[in-house]
Amino acid sequence: MLLELKDLTLLYGRIQALHGISLTVGEGEIVALIGANGAGKSTTMRAISGLRAVAQGSILFDGEDITKLRADLRVVRGVSQSPEGRGVFPGMSVRENLEMGAYTRRNRAEIDEDLDRVFTLFPRLKEREKQAGGTMSGGEQQMLAVGRALMSRPKLLLLDEPSMGLAPMLIQQIFDIIVEINQQGTTVLLVEQNAQQALSRAHRAYVLETGRIVKEGTGQELLHDPAVKDAYLGVA
Repeated sequence: MLLELKDLTLLYGRIQALHGISLTVGEGEIVALIGANGAGKSTTMRAISGLRAVAQGSILFDGEDITKLRADLRVVRGVSQSPEGRGVFPGMSVRENLEMGAYTRRNRAEIDEDLDRVFTLFPRLKEREKQAGGTMSGGEQQMLAVGRALMSRPKLLLLDEPSMGLAPMLIQQIFDIIVEINQQGTTVLLVEQNAQQALSRAHRAYVLETGRIVKEGTGQELLHDPAVKDAYLGVA
């Protein structure tokens, strides 16, 4: 397994946000984590990327225990996150934002290679290469956030709500690009409120409710599960 969470518990002060969750992500997979607002999805992502300390349990990545490893060192190991809310650097150009994603790397030729890859995946970013990140539309900023995460050449790409606030046409486009990124060899863990889009593309998925995993299965199994349909897909 590329990623393994074992009995992960996380606290915000006295509030328990995660209650002993366990999940796995195999190399080459797209795994989706779905659930309502406040279920603990983003908290799980922050725990994996090292932005929140865990109270109990362990995080194994590529066979190594990274539970107590600093966030920047996790990026070096191959874990990269595109955060909820995008978090682009507003005063920096598109190119400068992308270069920031490669801050742990030194090989200029490989960095240029990955810039080309990002511009191929997102032609709009190439067109806006010199434009300030903060002046772009929401969809363009989302592309920039994903592109920046790819610039560290991750083994595991963490995507937190990539479709949030986007127009339906752009949502479709973002998900198609996620599949393409995966087909190019990057493993993806996807947190998403748009359960229909996430489950239709995920190899496997987990349902999170109030900090607990309540269901797991293939994307297709959960897509056709009556309880999941009722709770997350707006159909009985």
